[in-house]
Amino acid sequence: MPFVTLREVLADAERGKYAVGAFNTNNMEIVQAIVEAAQEERAPVILQASQGALKYAGIRYITAMVRAAVETSTVPIVLHLDHGTSFEQTMLCLKHGFSSVMFDGSKYSLQENIAATRKVVDVAHAMGASVEGELGKIGGTEDDITVDERDALMTDPDEAVQFVTETKVDAFAVAIGTAHGTYKGEPKLDFDRLKTIDERVETAIVLHGASGVPAESIKKAISLGVRKINIDTELRQAFTRGVQDVVQNKPGEYDPRKILGPAKEEMKAIIKEKMRLFGCSGKV
Repeated sequence: MPFVTLREVLADAERGKYAVGAFNTNNMEIVQAIVEAAQEERAPVILQASQGALKYAGIRYITAMVRAAVETSTVPIVLHLDHGTSFEQTMLCLKHGFSSVMFDGSKYSLQENIAATRKVVDVAHAMGASVEGELGKIGGTEDDITVDERDALMTDPDEAVQFVTETKVDAFAVAIGTAHGTYKGEPKLDFDRLKTIDERVETAIVLHGASGVPAESIKKAISLGVRKINIDTELRQAFTRGVQDVVQNKPGEYDPRKILGPAKEEMKAIIKEKMRLFGCSGKV
């Protein structure tokens, strides 16, 4: 089946009160792990590529690999740009068939962010694609984008209403205490802030930096309106575990298939676990 839009899968998630997993991909094994897990779990899924992934693999390779997976898939799949930081990057992805893009204008002032995001929305909607926007700064590092903990700003509910109303984004990433990368301790999420934002904005809420967030916190966030949850770091860790296990236990192995195959299975296990936690398993 063809790519679906973020708006479509998140509308279903809102009706069903669950969240859809958004998993970052960088190569073939990760694409296969995500799509195979979605098929086996009968779950909608969002495959997303960051600017770093597109630089590493090439936009043509990423798009072609996901298209190949979609051709034999019977579950809804969104191809999404994660943390696009320029108008040009989002347009390039739309040109190559992405059904959704994120424009991250969180480094700008509120008005600059609104203007830049709305520009992307106008074009994407005209092309039948969806847009995710962000307000507030999520700590940690995402590829070459780093936000120090002291500079990580929570999303202001009043500004959130203005941002969503004026940009008309299909999904809204909030900063409520999560961070990209690994956590030094248990993250403390601002659920009161999340509840207030959900009550006041009329679009799907996105939680970034969810790798390592305790299951109970994830469930509570979903109950308070989160409909898209991003997972990247835990997939990287699973991939590395799979490769290290083969290299350490079979040092003479030189067949890439036998080295990367176990890594794919490690990632699949994590993805399926997340889909069940998010409540999107069995929804297709």
